[in-house]
Amino acid sequence: MQEKTFHLTGMSCASCAAASQKALLRLDGVQECEVNLVTEKARVVYDENKLNFAKLQKAVQDAGFNMEEEQSLQKAELLIEGMTCAACSASVEKAVKRLEGVNSASVNLTTGHGVFEYDPSLLKLSKIKEVITEAGFIPKDIEVSNAREKWLSDRDKKLHNMKTRLIVSIVFAAPLLYIAMGHMIGLPLPEFLHPDMHPLTYAGLQLALCIPVLFAGSRFFSKGFKTLWHRAPNMDTLVAIGTGSAFIYSAFSFFKILSGMPHFVHSLYFESAAVVITLVMLGKYLEAVSQGKTSDAISKLMKLRPKTALVIREGQELELPIEEVIVGDTVMVRPGTVIPLDGEVLEGISSVDESMLTGESLPVEKHPQSKVTGGSINGEGLLKFIVERVGEDTALSKIIKLVEDAQNKKAPIAKLADVVSGYFVPTVIVIAIIAAVLWAISGQSFDFVLTIFVSVLVIACPCALGLATPTAIMVGTGRGADLGILIKGGEALETAHKIQTVVLDKTGTITEGKPHMTDIKTYGNIDENTALGLSASAEWGSEHPIARSIVEEAQKRGLESSPPEEFNNRPGRGIYAIVQGHEILAGNRKLMDENQIGLTAAQNDAEALSGAGKTLMYIAIDGSLGALMAAADTVKTSSKEAVARLQGLGLEVIMITGDNQSTAQAIADEVGIKKVLSEVLPQNKASEVANIQAAGHKVAMVGDGINDAPALAQADIGMAIGTGTDVAVESADIVLMRGDLNEVAIAIALSRATIRNIKQNLFWAFFYNLVGIPFAAGVFYIFGGPLLNPMFAGAAMALSSVSVVSNALRLRFFKLDR
Repeated sequence: MQEKTFHLTGMSCASCAAASQKALLRLDGVQECEVNLVTEKARVVYDENKLNFAKLQKAVQDAGFNMEEEQSLQKAELLIEGMTCAACSASVEKAVKRLEGVNSASVNLTTGHGVFEYDPSLLKLSKIKEVITEAGFIPKDIEVSNAREKWLSDRDKKLHNMKTRLIVSIVFAAPLLYIAMGHMIGLPLPEFLHPDMHPLTYAGLQLALCIPVLFAGSRFFSKGFKTLWHRAPNMDTLVAIGTGSAFIYSAFSFFKILSGMPHFVHSLYFESAAVVITLVMLGKYLEAVSQGKTSDAISKLMKLRPKTALVIREGQELELPIEEVIVGDTVMVRPGTVIPLDGEVLEGISSVDESMLTGESLPVEKHPQSKVTGGSINGEGLLKFIVERVGEDTALSKIIKLVEDAQNKKAPIAKLADVVSGYFVPTVIVIAIIAAVLWAISGQSFDFVLTIFVSVLVIACPCALGLATPTAIMVGTGRGADLGILIKGGEALETAHKIQTVVLDKTGTITEGKPHMTDIKTYGNIDENTALGLSASAEWGSEHPIARSIVEEAQKRGLESSPPEEFNNRPGRGIYAIVQGHEILAGNRKLMDENQIGLTAAQNDAEALSGAGKTLMYIAIDGSLGALMAAADTVKTSSKEAVARLQGLGLEVIMITGDNQSTAQAIADEVGIKKVLSEVLPQNKASEVANIQAAGHKVAMVGDGINDAPALAQADIGMAIGTGTDVAVESADIVLMRGDLNEVAIAIALSRATIRNIKQNLFWAFFYNLVGIPFAAGVFYIFGGPLLNPMFAGAAMALSSVSVVSNALRLRFFKLDR
């Protein structure tokens, strides 16, 4: 018997679930069956000798529903060591994808991370590791807690090792080059090293100087030939074959000289092998340094996380490792120190620098009940807070994971480079062999043919091609993180540059999302501050949004307020209170009518204020109308500028809201938006976005609430205000950490700059190979042009990779001028 879970569609009620369950139970061979309407899943225990999926599916279809096999895929993330170029990452992907049960394989050269999705019923992770090892690389498990720190540490060790090997290589290659080439351009050489007078000494010293360089660059040979053996050649293979051929022929010439044939002294290529290896190592080292800089966003975020926290337990202060702190602990943060975890302030008042997380330069005031975020820096006050999130649940850890995931995800534009890189190296080897054979047939000397063969292998550079996209995406997403914009992957970054229409939710996005006092009209002999003070005292403990706006306005004006002597809530109408001996009624028109309060004096003001979309509250003091107060959800100070910047980028801006037409239009006019979708129910926002898409527009939706989540998911790009709900943030492709609408324009402009950078990189990488390979193959020599020396080919290859990475690094300085 076999037990499997299947996905059912088309069910709408309990009878549907019963009907599909009954249909399955009728089949001969089905022992048990349970259908869950809510999860739309069916658990079936059946005899696999009598039934297969097709028969089960047909029974369900005959009952009027549909059934699909449940995809129980598993995702594994591995750290892959030993990759040096785009062909390496492509060969790992290709090797893993050949395995049955693998759904997807994505390997990022720049971070060394591989993400593999597979069916655990068909394949084990150990087999994936085995295949990666056979391809010539080292797969390692990633432990979530320490993986990122270990990755940084390993990267630094790798750089140090590369630097040491490079220095050794330069120390021996430089004199070798001088000895081999110096006398040809008139540089002095000791007599005992003259090639014609002492050929054996001349050749022997070159061999002795070349061998340490080969050892320093041994990785090219060990990896290059291993990948060739497994039919996944890469850049190392090209270097190994090219320089190995030059060395073997030179060693053969040395033994010929040793056996009494001095004329072979003119057939030595030790310097070509050594200098090419040195130049390729130099290019790889500069490339690794540059790639390290692309990860600055992650490393900077990691450094924000402290190692210990000062925890108060049973009245004692204990300095504990951050891993030992648990939810509910009370943590003390001294002035000037880093807040270790997320929580809520219990005691103390201070200002906190959150710029490293949000990009906002101004410190944020914190007081009891304020939220604090791990990684931010406490100011001059002493704070005590209760821990609410630890480990991978903290905001900082989530941001790091978000940036990491973004840099590991490939943009669609990367697929072109991946495909080309996968076929590139075998093609180059074939071109090198064909060019060498054709020149040999034409009667050229062995020296000439070897020069052609080595030059073609060495100048070909899949590295530049493979680095063009991932480095630009890493730098672009990293720069976004610096600016408080979290971009969830290369696909989001690429899609954002195509956006034509930006749909802005009103509440909490264009506006503050909560009402503020806008108008106070007084009647009789009472003044504004007296009316406001009495009203604030009456509303002292109320949680109603309008009541809170009255209390906040009183606090802003420095007015004293105190709890009322008597308080009575009137549901749906307002409140009754006694404050300092005065009877206060605060509420809507219905409350006033019930208590025979005359409102004639306020009639014109009420019509004008309600016509502007404001919410009214009448205040009666001791039986007569004292004031009319109006509150409204005010526009954020940055909204008007942000809309102008979006329009300046050539984008259509649309506002969407559930408010009535007049209120919505008033807000739209204030910020400069021409098109408004008003009175849209929350559940209809996604369909409105779909309508705009149906008209042929690429749409970005910007929102902050739970009711925005479907629209954020529907849009081509969903942008969530980072200060909004977790659901909105999870549904979005881009998270705007500061809650500033200006970040929408910055995100789109950054996307455009990144895609422009990628296209520049791809152009130069393709152009370089388009010109470089024919040049090395001797095509230009046929028409009287020069023949490319392998050393110059190596220098050009290194320069191409470094130039592509350097161009990508320019994005680190991106900014959209205000």
